[in-house]
Amino acid sequence: MKRILFPTDFSEAATNAFVHALEFAKIVKAELVLLHTFEIPVYDSQFFPENYASIYSSIELAKFEMFKDEIPKLRAIAAERNLEEIVIKHRLMDGDLIYNLRNAVEEDQIDFVIMGTTGASDWTKFFTGSNTNSVISEVNVPVLCVPIDAPYKRVKTIGFTTRYRDKDKEVLRKILKIAKKTDAKVKSLYVKSSDTDVSDATIKEWEKEFENENVEFLVLPSNEVKETILDFILYKDIDILTTITHKRSFLEGLFDSSFSKKITKEVSVPVLVMHEK
Repeated sequence: MKRILFPTDFSEAATNAFVHALEFAKIVKAELVLLHTFEIPVYDSQFFPENYASIYSSIELAKFEMFKDEIPKLRAIAAERNLEEIVIKHRLMDGDLIYNLRNAVEEDQIDFVIMGTTGASDWTKFFTGSNTNSVISEVNVPVLCVPIDAPYKRVKTIGFTTRYRDKDKEVLRKILKIAKKTDAKVKSLYVKSSDTDVSDATIKEWEKEFENENVEFLVLPSNEVKETILDFILYKDIDILTTITHKRSFLEGLFDSSFSKKITKEVSVPVLVMHEK
């Protein structure tokens, strides 16, 4: 059985993403592992010679009680959506979120990570800050990022951005497997800039190789890559946008603050980040 790691702080954004996680778990027949982390503040023991240990204990107890109180709320959401059959496990960990997330991925043999985002600042930090190295670069599993303004709806169309590299084919095949489970169509986008190194022969080769799959290949000439992707999401009714981490500079160039704001506020679609092999 596949496992999905769902890091949560029990915020509105996380609760919204939880619905996506539940429905995705149903599609891929996976179980959910809920991860909640907290950091205990560092105190100088010289100022707390007698009771600093009890301070740590009280914080841990408070976090445990909060965690225990929130779990039934999430299970109620699952019940409301008739998804009680989804197996849900829990992890409460002290320490840095990214460090714990990385360990959980390894220890629980996680296949996907699904997490909520609240706005442009979160996306900017996620895609261009330290979280990128830890989650996207170091955690070698797909990561689905769900904007707070993206309510769950049945996935009918999955967008896939490609540069027509051989490595992209393996990712496309994985996306097609997911698409078949929800009867969705995949629309593949290549933004063909003036300095492209992709030949027409390569594009035709891909079309021939995947001619029996439910995928449509779109090649749009433009030097305005970000604007073209936004138009693609809007006018092709994309429900989930899939992109590949070719390298970190690609993410930094694509998900800058202005573009991430447009995706989260204007388009509000989940983004599934896949890894090249």
